[in-house]
Amino acid sequence: MSVLSLRGIAKHFGAIQALDGIDLDIAHGEVVGLMGDNGAGKSTLVRIIAGSFMPSEGEMVLDGQPVRFQRAAEAREAGIELVHQDLALCDNLSAALNVFLGRELTRGIGPFRFLDRGAMSRRAQQLFDELKSETRPRDLVRSMSGGQRQAVAIARTRLADPKLVILDEPTAAISVRQVAEVLALIRRLKESGHAVILISHRMPDVFTVADRVVVLRRGTKVADKPVASTSPEEVTGLITGAIETA
Repeated sequence: MSVLSLRGIAKHFGAIQALDGIDLDIAHGEVVGLMGDNGAGKSTLVRIIAGSFMPSEGEMVLDGQPVRFQRAAEAREAGIELVHQDLALCDNLSAALNVFLGRELTRGIGPFRFLDRGAMSRRAQQLFDELKSETRPRDLVRSMSGGQRQAVAIARTRLADPKLVILDEPTAAISVRQVAEVLALIRRLKESGHAVILISHRMPDVFTVADRVVVLRRGTKVADKPVASTSPEEVTGLITGAIETA
Protein backbone atom coordinates (compact mmCIF):
# COMPACT_ATOMS: atom_id res chain seq x y z
CA MET A 1 0.00 0.00 0.00
CA SER A 2 1.21 3.47 -0.82
CA VAL A 3 2.08 5.89 1.94
CA LEU A 4 0.61 8.70 -0.13
CA SER A 5 -1.77 8.64 -3.10
CA LEU A 6 -2.90 11.72 -4.99
CA ARG A 7 -5.75 11.53 -7.47
CA GLY A 8 -6.77 14.35 -9.79
CA ILE A 9 -5.16 17.10 -7.72
CA ALA A 10 -5.81 20.54 -9.21
CA LYS A 11 -5.19 24.03 -7.90
CA HIS A 12 -6.18 27.34 -9.38
CA PHE A 13 -5.61 30.87 -8.15
CA GLY A 14 -8.37 32.86 -9.81
CA ALA A 15 -7.90 32.42 -13.55
CA ILE A 16 -4.44 30.86 -13.12
CA GLN A 17 -4.37 27.06 -13.27
CA ALA A 18 -1.31 26.09 -11.19
CA LEU A 19 -1.97 22.33 -11.19
CA ASP A 20 -4.23 20.17 -13.33
CA GLY A 21 -5.13 16.52 -12.70
CA ILE A 22 -2.02 15.35 -10.82
CA ASP A 23 -1.89 11.65 -9.88
CA LEU A 24 0.98 10.44 -7.71
CA ASP A 25 1.79 7.45 -5.53
CA ILE A 26 4.75 7.02 -3.20
CA ALA A 27 5.58 3.92 -1.15
CA HIS A 28 7.38 3.30 2.13
CA GLY A 29 11.14 3.44 1.67
CA GLU A 30 10.87 5.09 -1.75
CA VAL A 31 12.60 8.26 -2.92
CA VAL A 32 10.76 10.17 -5.65
CA GLY A 33 12.60 12.96 -7.45
CA LEU A 34 10.23 15.82 -8.32
CA MET A 35 11.57 17.92 -11.19
CA GLY A 36 10.39 20.75 -13.39
CA ASP A 37 11.30 24.26 -14.47
CA ASN A 38 10.40 27.32 -12.42
CA GLY A 39 6.62 27.73 -12.50
CA ALA A 40 6.00 24.06 -13.32
CA GLY A 41 3.91 23.56 -10.17
CA LYS A 42 6.36 21.74 -7.88
CA SER A 43 6.04 24.19 -4.99
CA THR A 44 2.26 24.30 -5.25
CA LEU A 45 2.04 20.51 -5.23
CA VAL A 46 4.23 20.05 -2.16
CA ARG A 47 2.43 22.84 -0.32
CA ILE A 48 -0.82 20.96 -0.89
CA ILE A 49 0.76 17.75 0.41
CA ALA A 50 2.22 19.61 3.42
CA GLY A 51 -1.04 21.38 4.26
CA SER A 52 -0.16 24.96 3.32
CA PHE A 53 -2.66 25.00 0.41
CA MET A 54 -5.95 23.17 -0.02
CA PRO A 55 -6.51 21.63 -3.47
CA SER A 56 -9.24 23.06 -5.65
CA GLU A 57 -10.04 19.53 -6.82
CA GLY A 58 -8.89 15.99 -6.21
CA GLU A 59 -8.26 13.56 -3.38
CA MET A 60 -5.30 12.81 -1.13
CA VAL A 61 -4.99 9.49 0.72
CA LEU A 62 -2.41 8.95 3.48
CA ASP A 63 -1.82 5.37 4.64
CA GLY A 64 -5.19 4.34 3.24
CA GLN A 65 -7.17 7.19 4.85
CA PRO A 66 -8.53 10.17 2.90
CA VAL A 67 -7.13 13.43 4.26
CA ARG A 68 -7.81 17.09 3.61
CA PHE A 69 -5.47 19.37 5.48
CA GLN A 70 -6.45 22.95 6.21
CA ARG A 71 -3.21 23.88 8.02
CA ALA A 72 0.41 22.78 7.87
CA ALA A 73 0.18 21.72 11.52
CA GLU A 74 -2.44 19.14 10.57
CA ALA A 75 -0.14 17.61 7.95
CA ARG A 76 2.71 17.43 10.46
CA GLU A 77 0.46 15.74 13.02
CA ALA A 78 -0.52 13.21 10.33
CA GLY A 79 3.15 12.40 9.60
CA ILE A 80 4.25 14.71 6.77
CA GLU A 81 7.38 16.79 7.33
CA LEU A 82 8.61 19.48 4.93
CA VAL A 83 12.23 20.68 5.06
CA HIS A 84 12.24 24.09 3.39
CA GLN A 85 15.16 25.24 1.28
CA ASP A 86 16.06 27.90 3.88
CA LEU A 87 15.95 25.17 6.61
CA ALA A 88 14.43 27.60 9.18
CA LEU A 89 17.26 27.10 11.68
CA CYS A 90 18.34 29.51 14.44
CA ASP A 91 22.03 30.30 13.99
CA ASN A 92 22.53 31.33 17.62
CA LEU A 93 21.27 28.01 19.04
CA SER A 94 22.94 24.62 19.31
CA ALA A 95 22.17 21.70 17.03
CA ALA A 96 20.18 19.98 19.81
CA LEU A 97 18.03 23.03 20.52
CA ASN A 98 17.34 23.42 16.81
CA VAL A 99 16.30 19.77 16.56
CA PHE A 100 13.77 20.35 19.36
CA LEU A 101 12.71 23.85 18.29
CA GLY A 102 9.02 24.14 19.16
CA ARG A 103 9.06 20.67 20.74
CA GLU A 104 11.38 21.32 23.68
CA LEU A 105 11.69 18.78 26.49
CA THR A 106 11.26 20.15 29.99
CA ARG A 107 11.64 18.96 33.55
CA GLY A 108 10.84 20.40 36.95
CA ILE A 109 8.60 20.25 39.97
CA GLY A 110 5.01 21.43 39.98
CA PRO A 111 4.52 24.64 38.02
CA PHE A 112 8.26 25.26 37.70
CA ARG A 113 9.59 23.92 34.39
CA PHE A 114 13.06 24.14 32.89
CA LEU A 115 14.53 23.08 29.56
CA ASP A 116 15.93 19.56 29.85
CA ARG A 117 19.06 20.26 27.83
CA GLY A 118 20.66 16.95 28.76
CA ALA A 119 17.75 14.88 27.48
CA MET A 120 17.53 16.90 24.27
CA SER A 121 21.28 16.58 23.71
CA ARG A 122 21.19 12.79 24.21
CA ARG A 123 18.23 12.32 21.87
CA ALA A 124 19.77 14.60 19.24
CA GLN A 125 22.98 12.56 19.40
CA GLN A 126 20.97 9.37 18.81
CA LEU A 127 19.36 10.94 15.75
CA PHE A 128 22.72 12.12 14.37
CA ASP A 129 24.16 8.63 14.97
CA GLU A 130 21.23 7.04 13.09
CA LEU A 131 21.90 9.43 10.20
CA LYS A 132 25.64 8.67 10.45
CA SER A 133 26.29 12.40 10.67
CA GLU A 134 29.30 13.92 12.41
CA THR A 135 27.14 16.79 13.66
CA ARG A 136 27.42 17.26 17.44
CA PRO A 137 24.47 18.33 19.61
CA ARG A 138 26.29 21.20 21.36
CA ASP A 139 27.70 22.80 18.19
CA LEU A 140 26.21 26.16 17.26
CA VAL A 141 24.44 26.18 13.91
CA ARG A 142 26.24 29.38 12.84
CA SER A 143 29.52 27.44 12.71
CA MET A 144 28.16 24.54 10.64
CA SER A 145 28.64 23.59 7.00
CA GLY A 146 25.68 23.28 4.65
CA GLY A 147 25.74 19.50 5.01
CA GLN A 148 25.67 19.68 8.80
CA ARG A 149 22.78 22.15 8.69
CA GLN A 150 20.82 19.71 6.53
CA ALA A 151 21.57 16.98 9.09
CA VAL A 152 20.05 19.16 11.82
CA ALA A 153 16.95 19.87 9.72
CA ILE A 154 16.49 16.20 8.81
CA ALA A 155 17.07 15.08 12.42
CA ARG A 156 14.29 17.47 13.43
CA THR A 157 11.89 15.70 11.08
CA ARG A 158 12.83 12.34 12.61
CA LEU A 159 11.58 13.32 16.09
CA ALA A 160 8.00 12.52 15.16
CA ASP A 161 8.99 9.50 12.99
CA PRO A 162 7.12 10.85 9.93
CA LYS A 163 5.57 8.78 7.17
CA LEU A 164 6.79 11.17 4.47
CA VAL A 165 9.66 13.67 4.33
CA ILE A 166 9.70 16.38 1.64
CA LEU A 167 13.11 17.94 0.94
CA ASP A 168 13.10 21.20 -1.02
CA GLU A 169 16.37 21.72 -2.93
CA PRO A 170 18.55 20.28 -0.13
CA THR A 171 21.76 20.42 -2.18
CA ALA A 172 21.42 23.97 -3.51
CA ALA A 173 24.42 26.26 -2.89
CA ILE A 174 26.63 23.78 -1.01
CA SER A 175 29.99 22.23 -1.88
CA VAL A 176 30.53 18.93 -3.67
CA ARG A 177 31.62 17.22 -0.45
CA GLN A 178 28.57 18.54 1.38
CA VAL A 179 26.32 17.33 -1.46
CA ALA A 180 27.65 13.81 -0.85
CA GLU A 181 26.81 14.18 2.86
CA VAL A 182 23.23 15.24 2.12
CA LEU A 183 22.69 12.43 -0.40
CA ALA A 184 23.91 10.00 2.27
CA LEU A 185 21.34 11.45 4.68
CA ILE A 186 18.59 10.83 2.11
CA ARG A 187 19.75 7.22 1.77
CA ARG A 188 19.50 6.84 5.55
CA LEU A 189 15.89 8.06 5.45
CA LYS A 190 15.12 5.54 2.70
CA GLU A 191 16.83 2.69 4.58
CA SER A 192 14.78 3.46 7.69
CA GLY A 193 11.56 3.06 5.68
CA HIS A 194 10.64 6.72 5.21
CA ALA A 195 9.08 7.87 1.96
CA VAL A 196 10.93 10.88 0.54
CA ILE A 197 10.02 13.48 -2.07
CA LEU A 198 13.17 15.18 -3.30
CA ILE A 199 12.61 18.49 -5.11
CA SER A 200 15.75 19.32 -7.05
CA HIS A 201 17.12 21.02 -10.14
CA ARG A 202 20.29 18.94 -9.86
CA MET A 203 20.00 16.01 -12.26
CA PRO A 204 22.99 14.03 -10.84
CA ASP A 205 21.50 14.13 -7.32
CA VAL A 206 18.13 12.79 -8.45
CA PHE A 207 19.70 10.02 -10.52
CA THR A 208 21.97 9.09 -7.59
CA VAL A 209 19.36 8.61 -4.84
CA ALA A 210 15.85 8.53 -6.37
CA ASP A 211 13.92 5.40 -7.31
CA ARG A 212 11.56 7.31 -9.61
CA VAL A 213 11.51 10.69 -11.26
CA VAL A 214 8.32 12.71 -11.70
CA VAL A 215 8.39 15.68 -14.08
CA LEU A 216 5.90 18.55 -14.00
CA ARG A 217 5.51 21.06 -16.80
CA ARG A 218 3.03 23.95 -16.74
CA GLY A 219 1.03 22.36 -13.94
CA THR A 220 0.65 18.90 -15.47
CA LYS A 221 2.55 15.66 -14.92
CA VAL A 222 4.40 14.71 -18.09
CA ALA A 223 6.46 11.80 -16.75
CA ASP A 224 6.55 9.33 -13.86
CA LYS A 225 9.26 6.75 -14.52
CA PRO A 226 11.77 4.58 -12.67
CA VAL A 227 15.16 6.24 -12.79
CA ALA A 228 16.57 3.09 -14.38
CA SER A 229 14.15 3.49 -17.31
CA THR A 230 15.04 7.06 -18.24
CA SER A 231 18.07 9.30 -18.67
CA PRO A 232 19.15 12.84 -17.81
CA GLU A 233 18.77 13.75 -21.48
CA GLU A 234 15.17 12.53 -21.59
CA VAL A 235 14.28 14.29 -18.33
CA THR A 236 15.83 17.53 -19.61
CA GLY A 237 13.72 17.25 -22.76
CA LEU A 238 10.59 16.68 -20.68
CA ILE A 239 11.34 19.68 -18.47
CA THR A 240 11.92 22.01 -21.42
CA GLY A 241 9.12 20.68 -23.60
CA ALA A 242 11.42 19.29 -26.29
CA ILE A 243 9.79 15.95 -25.39
CA GLU A 244 6.05 16.20 -24.84
CA THR A 245 5.49 13.22 -22.54
CA ALA A 246 7.00 9.90 -21.47
